[in-house]
Amino acid sequence: MTAPAALFESSISNLKLRARGKVRDIYDVDDKHLLIVTTDRLSAFDVVLPDPIPGKGRVLTSVSNFWFEKMQDIIPNHLASLSLKDVVPDDQERAQIEGRSIIVKKLNPLPVEAIVRGYLIGSGWKDYQRTGGVCGIQLAEKLQLAEQLPEAIYTPSTKAAVGDHDENISFAETIPLLGEEMACKVRDVSLRLYTTAAAFAKQRGIIIADTKFEFGLDDDGKLYLIDEALTPDSSRFWPVDQYQPGMSPPSFDKQFIRDYLETLDWDKTPPGPELPDDIVAISSQKYHEAELKLTE
Repeated sequence: MTAPAALFESSISNLKLRARGKVRDIYDVDDKHLLIVTTDRLSAFDVVLPDPIPGKGRVLTSVSNFWFEKMQDIIPNHLASLSLKDVVPDDQERAQIEGRSIIVKKLNPLPVEAIVRGYLIGSGWKDYQRTGGVCGIQLAEKLQLAEQLPEAIYTPSTKAAVGDHDENISFAETIPLLGEEMACKVRDVSLRLYTTAAAFAKQRGIIIADTKFEFGLDDDGKLYLIDEALTPDSSRFWPVDQYQPGMSPPSFDKQFIRDYLETLDWDKTPPGPELPDDIVAISSQKYHEAELKLTE
């Protein structure tokens, strides 16, 4: 059986394109619903790369839907009850986005990305080396690279437009943006989602080192989990059996691509460099492996 071709960009003739994000194409369905298509585009360092990763969008959709269902007792999510056939009647157009699309409620996104870190890696490690803490949260001395933190910490960031970089902020700085009650609710539910998922994933052989959540409100001010959840794009996934503090572990996520890009003479601004075929193939394999470990 031939694998489906990679999808860099979707095209749905009967719906109005609302936005193309780094990875997702978003269409208006009606005044209450959106169609979100997760393409195989890959962004690294907030730059969309020219080469898609085959099957990536399907993996992200499958993994997100798995977690949406598993976590719905903690917080409702944005999934709607409409079927894809209700929204995209053309068979050919529907076939290109089958398995990589969701129909969701239209909600008002919060202007903050909720990041939870269970391990000291990435920008958190750089912050710790510079300040002894992460996003203003002081940590113990002499922690190692990739070391597990005594407890998960909430380190939010502002949302950036495509091509710009997100900016880490303190919890206190989210209060003027969200209001104190909502800021506390977002922090608390984010920590609960992460700790619940991390415990489950560890049993399946995956360490979720950190992750990013996004939330939205309905017209009544009710909070929903939106966008994607606990995927290899929004999280760092490490294999349990290869984890060792003091070194950057191998990963199931796009850190593999980031590590390759760090070897290039590229200033992390558009346009992104083309990826060699073997890097694309290995990356695709890593996404599929993470999905199988979590959901099978």
